[in-house]
Amino acid sequence: MALPYGLNAVWGYTPGVEQMREVIGLFAYNRSLITDELVEMRYQASLNPPVRDSWDAMFPEPRQRWVDDLALSGAELNAITAPVLLVHGRDDQVVPWRDSSAQLVDLLPDSRLHILAGCGHWTMIEKTADFLAVVEPFLGT
Repeated sequence: MALPYGLNAVWGYTPGVEQMREVIGLFAYNRSLITDELVEMRYQASLNPPVRDSWDAMFPEPRQRWVDDLALSGAELNAITAPVLLVHGRDDQVVPWRDSSAQLVDLLPDSRLHILAGCGHWTMIEKTADFLAVVEPFLGT
């Protein structure tokens, strides 16, 4: 998979209030979630030296190599026999569902894909009830 624009922007985040606002904007489809308070809180957390240093160490350029290193081959995915549930926001700008989950569901032998409309990358935050309605029965809870 080619490194999506949104994921590259998230991984390439450098501390700044407006940069954090942009990153959160990539995660959230629901613009009302992007409050000044949330932006400031997450920005301040990103300034914490251990957080900042570990972030920088995890995603240095070239970032495409991290996607390549994390990806399993089609044969490896096809060998997974456990049931797999993929829950994806239709409007995800970080990792678009058509470039990821849509392809995974074809490679995983026992998989199901649930797409949440009007939802970005934060499926469990933006569509909590819908997310739980799919995940809890899958987990048998």
